[in-house]
Amino acid sequence: MTPRYSRITGTGSHLPPRRVTNDDLVAELAGRGVETSNEWIVERTGIRARHFAAPDVAASDLALPAAQAAMQAAGVQPADIDLIVVATSTPDMVFPSTAAILQHKLGIAGCPAFDVQAVCSGFVYALAVADALIANGTARRALVIGAEVFSRILDFNDRTTCVLFGDGAGAVVLEASDAPGILATDLHADGRHVGILCVPGHVSGGQVLGEPLLKMDGQAVFKLAVGVLDKAARAVLAKAGKTEADIDWLIPHQANIRIMQGTARKLHLPLEKVVVTVQDHGNTSAASIPLALDHGVRSGQVKPGQTVLLEGVGGGFTWGAVLLKM
Repeated sequence: MTPRYSRITGTGSHLPPRRVTNDDLVAELAGRGVETSNEWIVERTGIRARHFAAPDVAASDLALPAAQAAMQAAGVQPADIDLIVVATSTPDMVFPSTAAILQHKLGIAGCPAFDVQAVCSGFVYALAVADALIANGTARRALVIGAEVFSRILDFNDRTTCVLFGDGAGAVVLEASDAPGILATDLHADGRHVGILCVPGHVSGGQVLGEPLLKMDGQAVFKLAVGVLDKAARAVLAKAGKTEADIDWLIPHQANIRIMQGTARKLHLPLEKVVVTVQDHGNTSAASIPLALDHGVRSGQVKPGQTVLLEGVGGGFTWGAVLLKM
């Protein structure tokens, strides 16, 4: 049997129109009695702005234009899509899935549609799942999307977390191919670290139990992130029979410029080979990698035929990498 591969044929992204600069956020927080500054945020994170969705905008609303842009880039119609995978930690509803809601908004019916919840590693997980389903013949043309409205779960009395995150969506069309596009994937999780990054609340009997806002031990996350990202990168390169020298672009989860710089150093990659959007988007969780990928493609940085390493780390504690040829 001839091996079946998958390849990204189109990318797309969408940001809500409200852009919140550090100075905007500093002013808003001051009204709450929370002190911070543009300099403090930039020095620790590299973030200068982020986008926040309007109160009536859900994750599927952000996913829709991102998906449409990716389909347009791939030259396909909604009816051509036979799989939808949405990575999100901020779904429209408890159920049905945001993917099912998006499927309806796209005017598609019948194909499998489901969400993947791996927080900031979500897009890497979703891409690996879609690749496997294309490889086994379940699908031929998939929409893989990361979409988040993290502004809904932020504690704006905690300056160590509320300055980090933003909203947005990124998407790719992944199609069956005779030649490898996805070269290798590597996924991991370690539930022992659940407590260092979580939203420890849930709905029961119509009420929210626990704390429905994001909690993070920043130092613990940083310490774990750099180490596991390096291991995942080396593992996925080994699976593909590649080395660091084969990487044209590193597109990491856009959480913190220091983590990205540390990862690049360990891989002996110059920062000129890293696609960085964290300064404009903040941490958009599962949306950050596809947002950065679309930016790289549309800016002319990432070109057909180049080898790209995607990697993410998030609550769970989850992490993973995908090596692909554009």
